[in-house]
Amino acid sequence: MPKMKNHSGAKKRIKVTKTGKIKWKRSGLRHLLTPMSAKRGRNLKKAKVLESNSTKAKLIKTYLPYE
Repeated sequence: MPKMKNHSGAKKRIKVTKTGKIKWKRSGLRHLLTPMSAKRGRNLKKAKVLESNSTKAKLIKTYLPYE
């Protein structure tokens, strides 16, 4: 049986914490920041964290079989 491969795009952007949660940086902080409210900018700086038992987290974990 050949080894499974990680998804190249996912391994660059997504980290799995020790407790199994999924963590990644939010998008939207590269350009066109002037019309954005300060509150939204602050909230985009925070990393997004998904609980390990959510449906989306289970899908993402199939992209990263060795993480």
